[in-house]
Amino acid sequence: MDGTAPTPHKELELKLELPAQCLPALKKIPLLRSLRAEPKRTNEISVYFDTDKRKLRKRGLMLRVRRIGHRYMQTIKATGDSGPFERDEWEAEIAGHEPDLSMASGTALEPLLNGKLRRQLKPLFETRVRRTVYPLADDTHAIALTVDRGTIGTGSRSLPLCEIELELRRGNVVELFDVARELMRSLPARLAVKSKSERGYELIDNRQDAPVKAALIDLPASASTRDAFKMIGNACLEQVIGNAPAVINGEPEGVHQMRVGLRRLRAGMRLFAGLLRDPETEAITAELKWLTGELGPARELEVLVNRIVTPTDKQQPRWDGVRSFWTELGKERQAALARAQNAVQSARFAALTLEIAAWLQSGHWTAPPDDLIRDRGDLPIAVFAIEQLTRRWRKLRKKGKALAELDARGRHKLRIRTKKLRYAVEFFASLFVSKRATKRRKQLGSVLVRLQEGLGELNDIAVDEDRIAAMGIRRHSDPNRAFAAGVLTGREDARMEAAMAAATDAYAELSQIKPFWR
Repeated sequence: MDGTAPTPHKELELKLELPAQCLPALKKIPLLRSLRAEPKRTNEISVYFDTDKRKLRKRGLMLRVRRIGHRYMQTIKATGDSGPFERDEWEAEIAGHEPDLSMASGTALEPLLNGKLRRQLKPLFETRVRRTVYPLADDTHAIALTVDRGTIGTGSRSLPLCEIELELRRGNVVELFDVARELMRSLPARLAVKSKSERGYELIDNRQDAPVKAALIDLPASASTRDAFKMIGNACLEQVIGNAPAVINGEPEGVHQMRVGLRRLRAGMRLFAGLLRDPETEAITAELKWLTGELGPARELEVLVNRIVTPTDKQQPRWDGVRSFWTELGKERQAALARAQNAVQSARFAALTLEIAAWLQSGHWTAPPDDLIRDRGDLPIAVFAIEQLTRRWRKLRKKGKALAELDARGRHKLRIRTKKLRYAVEFFASLFVSKRATKRRKQLGSVLVRLQEGLGELNDIAVDEDRIAAMGIRRHSDPNRAFAAGVLTGREDARMEAAMAAATDAYAELSQIKPFWR
């Protein structure tokens, strides 16, 4: 150990998860069979440190000490603004298994290192892996392909670990995704966005594979419009991928949260549509529509059963026909959930998530040949945000004046406008942080949520009535079934007035709120 300070390094890495039993097939892939250099194998134990209150994690930091043979390497990582594939990293060799905080000088950890934090740092979990590194290199690029197989453990609980890491050390990021594509064509691998440390924290909190809600997006005021969209897109992609385990496990909330991630991503794409005018984006859009369609029935039926049929069945269990409805809806709900599970477990989903990541990182839109589009991307994000918020605010206020006269289709369109403005407000929240702006933004956000919920309730009523009517006449010879359909439809009609009142009140309040971005 030479005691030198850690050298900052920008880590650009893709992580693929795969079943351990598939690892033997990795050696048969032409990419690895053609290698002349022998892979390097090591046994590594990594211990992750934080406080009981997770102070490092809350600041997007990771502190790890890794033992490799008789050597100890200390690593500090900081989550960057660019998404889950780029991180700032500082690494230094130290004397022993405890962190050497004197080596944190010049790192992202240094500003936090007061006496209290130093005393509170403790080991929380560890990973034990058998690591195999395959160097993929030529005259123009260098990619490290690393296979880690082992466990993540807290002392009392553990999880198996099997993943491939692809780190770009020299060359073009496009080549990194090309290697990932080749691996995924031959192996049942999936793009992962959770680091080992994130999985360790989830294990401690017993939240592994739990549904993932949308994360706050912190856009730097200095960001360009192009960079801001990349950050927003990556945050949405993380939510989509993060909910895959919950969907596969049959969690209805996982389906809902994945749909939220998809809606946010599609809303972001429409918000930044002026930058995204190329065939690559069109292909991504088409695949997002496919996935949204595969998830939709599962969510709609879950809402219908929990909100209408189950309460009715409990209140009036003797109604003939209601039990029949419940049975058939239960079957349809299970079939719809299976459809969503199959979609998320498919090779098409795996390919889609990788292509979205590649598109966000290095798609055609990131370096457009058109001068006008390039200039739009260079625009400061604060300027762009004000333009978009103003435009969408005015449209919503104008269209909302006719709320009482709108039919179901018109209310649906108004709900979509409301949702788009709400997402825009959330995306751009970090750009307007004065006390007055924060107060107005929270007021607007609250009202938009209530307006969206009211309009959403009206839309759900229309959709539910169509579904109930279809089920009621499916076996038209059964009068009890027709009667049950009528009862359920009547209950839906009874909710219309309250839902319309809630939406109308929310719009009236919306029209009085002053924009927070002015």
